[in-house]
Amino acid sequence: MTDFTPFAGLGGGFLIGLSALVLMAAYGRIAGLSGIFAGLLTLRPDAEFSWRLVFIAGLLIGAALTALAGLFDASAMAFSGGFGLTAAGGVIVGVGTVLGGGCTSGHGICGLSRLSLRSLVATLTFMAVAVATVFVTRHVIGG
Repeated sequence: MTDFTPFAGLGGGFLIGLSALVLMAAYGRIAGLSGIFAGLLTLRPDAEFSWRLVFIAGLLIGAALTALAGLFDASAMAFSGGFGLTAAGGVIVGVGTVLGGGCTSGHGICGLSRLSLRSLVATLTFMAVAVATVFVTRHVIGG
């Protein structure tokens, strides 16, 4: 079980929403992290490349500052499956974001706030698969 941290969750949610709002207001772009990151995987940096790089760098710097401030214990994070399983999971998530037309942040935060039916269906699907995965790994195979 995880610790109950309502203020950290509220603060994090506020900052995620604020970043989505600023990105939409400044660039007219949706804060879908898979799409933002995919735009960095190019051999020809264009005008889009700069803001994408700044956005991803801001996420990493924010996480580092949070850990340095003692608000987050980075040593508590663990990927118990090892490198191969973690990499395979990353590939599966990447394929899913392409097939689903976006990721949880794009659909769940930005899409739902724009009342997108497509994002509602995608978010419900993400959540249902997450619940099923936790159930299977914890109660069926005993992970």
